[in-house]
Amino acid sequence: MSLSDRLGLNDSNQGAYPSTSSLRAISDATQNEINHAKFRQLVSDELKALVGQKLYSGTIEPTELEETVYRAISNVLEISDDALSTFDRASLVQEIVDDILGNGPIEQLVRDPEVTEIMVARFDQIYVERRGKLTITGLTFENEDHLRRAIDRIVGKVGRRIDESSPLVDARLSDGSRVNAAVPPVALDGANLTIRKFFKEPFTSRDMLATKTLPEKALELLEACVRGRLNIVISGGTGSGKTTTLNVLSGFIPDDERIVTIEDSAELQLSKPHVIRLESRPANIEGNGLVTIRDLVRNSLRMRPDRIVVGEVRDGAAMDMLQAMNTGHDGSLTTVHANSPVDAVSRLETMGLMAGMELPVTVIRDQISRAIDVIVQQARLRDGSRKIVAISQTVRGKHGELELEDLYRFEYHEKAGAEDLGELKATGIKPHFLGRLADSGVIFSPEAGAK
Repeated sequence: MSLSDRLGLNDSNQGAYPSTSSLRAISDATQNEINHAKFRQLVSDELKALVGQKLYSGTIEPTELEETVYRAISNVLEISDDALSTFDRASLVQEIVDDILGNGPIEQLVRDPEVTEIMVARFDQIYVERRGKLTITGLTFENEDHLRRAIDRIVGKVGRRIDESSPLVDARLSDGSRVNAAVPPVALDGANLTIRKFFKEPFTSRDMLATKTLPEKALELLEACVRGRLNIVISGGTGSGKTTTLNVLSGFIPDDERIVTIEDSAELQLSKPHVIRLESRPANIEGNGLVTIRDLVRNSLRMRPDRIVVGEVRDGAAMDMLQAMNTGHDGSLTTVHANSPVDAVSRLETMGLMAGMELPVTVIRDQISRAIDVIVQQARLRDGSRKIVAISQTVRGKHGELELEDLYRFEYHEKAGAEDLGELKATGIKPHFLGRLADSGVIFSPEAGAK
């Protein structure tokens, strides 16, 4: 937006000259921008004088860099005679600190507890998600180079790199927030950045009830399934809350069990005493050191796990996961991208074919029917809320084929304008696995699955 747009000068009277007061406002605003730019440049020059090129090398200890930044700002404030108000100076100091020690203009969004996702479409377009709704902010990076420096700083802290030869990267911030970035040549309109926030206080089962993600009886059913060592797949689209639900269900695992978690980007927050966390890694600049989810799943079988929790399966690792579930590692949990429980089964079949074992589809389907006990379907509804919309059990048909039965199904309200779009309701079908739960010492009332 131009300066005249911000001042409200671009009205319908295109031929009229701006008034004297408008010209004075333009002059004052322009002078403020000049003063701000000058102040930033003075601080930058002072930092270079104090630490030289090490400023951008990443070799300075964080505490030393922080002290140096504040010393540079203090030095400039002492000698600066620019007509900046106390408020302007405080704002500028925060901007400079965020830019050098943090993530530039998006640092304030990282601090905002209401923001769940930050999306930089271009250096001058920054969107956020609040309560499931996307809105554009008035924040911008100075230019493309400014955005690229911020991306380089983020990925550099976790030993990743991004450039023309490797234009895509997945990384995470120090607090665990997931970061994805893409730069030219694959990003045609300039670099872009997506940050999915990671909250220090993990989402709990109480939070799921408070946000009406599912009713209490359905949560009790899922808790019994976890404690009874059933294999569970959480299905849903991007941003539907699969990882959050996986984290909550993992919390129901007994404390005396050894858990191995496998993720692309470590997000799970398991408050359990015996957890082994594994994270995949990309190849280095020489093309070596690649460790995939599939490698980690295979390795986890040698680590004497009681439970295997895979953040997400998206390739041939699905076959290894199914085999693990079928060979004594029951009670495992994972997530998969799919729009319904039926689609989740189809996705698992497709990923099984990607394993390169040249197995017929019938064999893979048999593996799925024997391995998966429950599929939990998650969705983000049109009002931005995240709900569990189905809990399905797998059943082997008369001829051994896999069938799905909904124990709970989301029903939309017919009345327009209701506070909630709908609710998850029991279908009345009795869970067939009650005997297995009882064998595991979990006594669960079958009425929970009835209307």
